[in-house]
Amino acid sequence: MAIDQVEVDEAAALAVAGCLFHGFSDASRLAIVRHLALGEHRVVDLTEHLGLAQSTVSKHLACLRDCGLVESRPQGRASMFSLSHPEATMDLLAAAERLLGLTGDAVALCPNYGLAHDATTAPEPSHD
Repeated sequence: MAIDQVEVDEAAALAVAGCLFHGFSDASRLAIVRHLALGEHRVVDLTEHLGLAQSTVSKHLACLRDCGLVESRPQGRASMFSLSHPEATMDLLAAAERLLGLTGDAVALCPNYGLAHDATTAPEPSHD
């Protein structure tokens, strides 16, 4: 395989990895994933647990489903949502928690993505 092809393959793999992490880039989506780690939930259950609007929860679930991170099955007139790959998802979140512990306050203080960053100056792209 030519060096140029290796670079293209690596760039494509990194782009896909970036898409995966984008799926986890919102605190509400992370909260949904953590709740789904406990078992199946309906949208109404998640709205009650998280205090979010139904439309917000549905939008985040659609994003997570589009990314292949959650799946749903019908139950009566409702849908039951669950993690598509619970063990791998929890392994990733555990690794993230370990890394956050090692970085201390650096992530929270990051001028680009930290807690003090004004989200209105650089809105997160929609998942449309």
